[in-house]
Amino acid sequence: MSRLRIFNAEQPQTPPSIHQEHADIARELAKVGVRFEQWEANQPLAPGASQEEVIAAYRSDIDRLMREEGYQAVDVISLKPDHPDRAALRQKFLSEHTHSEDEVRFFVAGAGQFTLHIGDAVYDVLCEQGDLIGVPDGTRHWFDMSEAPYFVAIRLFTNKDGWVANFTGSDIAQHFPRMQPLAFTAA
Repeated sequence: MSRLRIFNAEQPQTPPSIHQEHADIARELAKVGVRFEQWEANQPLAPGASQEEVIAAYRSDIDRLMREEGYQAVDVISLKPDHPDRAALRQKFLSEHTHSEDEVRFFVAGAGQFTLHIGDAVYDVLCEQGDLIGVPDGTRHWFDMSEAPYFVAIRLFTNKDGWVANFTGSDIAQHFPRMQPLAFTAA
């Protein structure tokens, strides 16, 4: 189940606000300019599926988003617990960073945790199958996939070079909860 925990940036121990209803999560995130939608993720894909298979399965949704939002590139990130580079890939995303473009992800399988640092609050969003999140450009954030990643996400970019991070140098991400491995069954 998708989840939003809202923390005070200075108090990472206990979130004063937790939301688990999709409409509540979307409403809270919309207040800070973050897009959060629930889509149909009804294609039988699991981590390990090729980029070509995933893009083909969701081609019409991808094309629509590219037309509507002006995205120029698309790729797929797909990881499962036995991926040989899982620790290095996890570490790459765990430090607070920004992008010069929106970061848009549609989870077609599994789960990942986006944590957004906006003003004096930290928004911890557990995204699961069917969730689309759009983090506005310039938003400080980090992403965790747990030590046992299990997800497939379609990534859309306005920059043809794809994912380019600008790291802030802050250690804030080290003070907030990490994603715990979730139990999934293969599709």
